[in-house]
Amino acid sequence: MTGKLPLLAALLLCACTSLPTRARHDLIGMGRADLIACAGVPDNREPLPDGEVLEWRQDQQVQGPLTIKTPLSLEVDIGGHGTCHMVARLRAGVVSQVEYTGPSATLSGPYAACRPLVLACERYARVH
Repeated sequence: MTGKLPLLAALLLCACTSLPTRARHDLIGMGRADLIACAGVPDNREPLPDGEVLEWRQDQQVQGPLTIKTPLSLEVDIGGHGTCHMVARLRAGVVSQVEYTGPSATLSGPYAACRPLVLACERYARVH
């Protein structure tokens, strides 16, 4: 069983990272109304001649999964912290591109801080 624990932990960490990566592709073609219904009201909107750009901000620090605390109130965080901004470009009311910005790297991967922004939309895209 102890040989399987590291494998299970690696699979769980990959799942956190791969969800935002998958969402970059799965959200393409989603309509504006559906995107706002699953991601919430965007924090910023920039109109463009051929569409618009919507941005959602996850500015609260997402902490990595490994924090060590000792009895003398010494705390060491090995996982790192991250934030994420999800940026979606829409053309004719349909998502044409999804990108992430911000220092989003944690021990769980480079886009782990973006996971909360895309979780509901990724689930919606898989069902529809």
